[in-house]
Amino acid sequence: MVRFATIRDKDAVNALRLQVNELHVQGRPDIFKPGFDAAIRDHVDMYLIRKGGYAAVEEKDGKITGMVLVDEIDRPESPYNFARRFAHVAEIAVDAGCRRQGVGRRLLDFVKQQAREKGFPRIELDVWAFNDALSFYEAEGFTVYRRYMEYYC
Repeated sequence: MVRFATIRDKDAVNALRLQVNELHVQGRPDIFKPGFDAAIRDHVDMYLIRKGGYAAVEEKDGKITGMVLVDEIDRPESPYNFARRFAHVAEIAVDAGCRRQGVGRRLLDFVKQQAREKGFPRIELDVWAFNDALSFYEAEGFTVYRRYMEYYC
């Protein structure tokens, strides 16, 4: 069952976020800091109280198996861009022991449904090149519309 997360879910959500953080540290140790300090743990609070977005979790047999943090973005028109409204998947995580069991798909289905209900015409997310989840996102219908590139001097 996927549901909105509450502040009572904070420890379980952060346990999943820590798993993802460790993958990022392994994938790009030149960018991501090891550890999971109070500032990182408390960053989730704004999603749990639904300030500008929300957190959702999948719970099975009393255990949180996955979570997603979503920003709801309304950008006004600027001299360069038209106004844009979209949901942004800021973080998504599935417990290592529950992967490849449909948890991620159910979380994204929840995000898609919320976006439709709230009138967001699109959902965006970004993914690091080292992340194995890229093929999952493509299978879920996400397409590349922008790329970041780097050059080392």
